[in-house]
Amino acid sequence: MTTTPIADRATAVAARAADLSKVYGQGETKVVALDRVSIDFHQGQFTAIMGPSGSGKSTLMHCVAGLDSFSGGSVRIGDTELGTLKDKQLTQLRRDKIGFIFQAFNLLPTLTALENITLPMDIAGRKPDKLWLQSVIDMVGLRDRLGHRPTELSGGQQQRVAVARALASRPEIIFGDEPTGNLDSRSGAEVLGFLRNSVRELGQTVVMVTHDPVAASYADRVVFLADGRIVDQLLSPSADAVLDRMKAFDAKGRTS
Repeated sequence: MTTTPIADRATAVAARAADLSKVYGQGETKVVALDRVSIDFHQGQFTAIMGPSGSGKSTLMHCVAGLDSFSGGSVRIGDTELGTLKDKQLTQLRRDKIGFIFQAFNLLPTLTALENITLPMDIAGRKPDKLWLQSVIDMVGLRDRLGHRPTELSGGQQQRVAVARALASRPEIIFGDEPTGNLDSRSGAEVLGFLRNSVRELGQTVVMVTHDPVAASYADRVVFLADGRIVDQLLSPSADAVLDRMKAFDAKGRTS
C-alpha cells in the first residue's frame, strides 16, 4: 500500500518526519525497522501510534523524539532539524522542547512529588512558570500530594507526577511510550484523561505509542504501522473501530 504524508492542516507542525528510515545490521542480518516513513504531528493534537509487535511504532517515536538515531530521511521538531545537531545540542533540545512519559514512572525516590515535577527545570537552571505549573498540578489532581515521596503514592499517582513533569516545562511536544502499561484500568483511564485534557485545555501536542485500543480511543487520530510503514489512520477513533482495524491487520498477517 502506498501511503502519502498525512494531509496538512491549518495548525502548525510540532514535529515532522520525512522519508524516515531506520536500518539495523547488514547483509543477511539486515532489518528495516522504518521504511521511508513520512508523517506530521500537528500542534494541539493527540496522536496514537499502533501496530503489531515489530511494526516499528516505538522506533518511529524514539527517532522523532531524538532518543535514537536514524539511517535516512529527516526529522524536525518545530523548525529544528535533528540530523544536524551534535550530541550536546540534541540533549538540550530534548530538555527544552520535548516531554517524555514512559511505562516506568522514572521518579527519584528521595524527592517529593513537586521536586520530581520541577526536576528537569531545576537541572537546566530555569524557574518554572508559576501560573502554568499550578494549572498543571490542578489538572492532574496532585495538589494534596505534592509533599509525598514516590513510595507514598499509588502507581496511578506516580504516573500523574510523571505526566505533570512532562507538562511542567511547556514543551513543544510530549511523547508517551505505553504510558499506561503498568497501571490498572482505572488509573490508566485517569492518566489518559489528563493527557487528552492537556491537549484540549492547554493546547499541548501529544504522541503516544500504545497496543491498547481503549487507550488509542482517547486520541484525535490513530496511525497504524506495519513492516516499518504507515498503512492506515483513523480520525476521532472509537475503541471498537481501532480493535476492528487491528484485527484486520492480524488476519492479513496470517494469510500473507
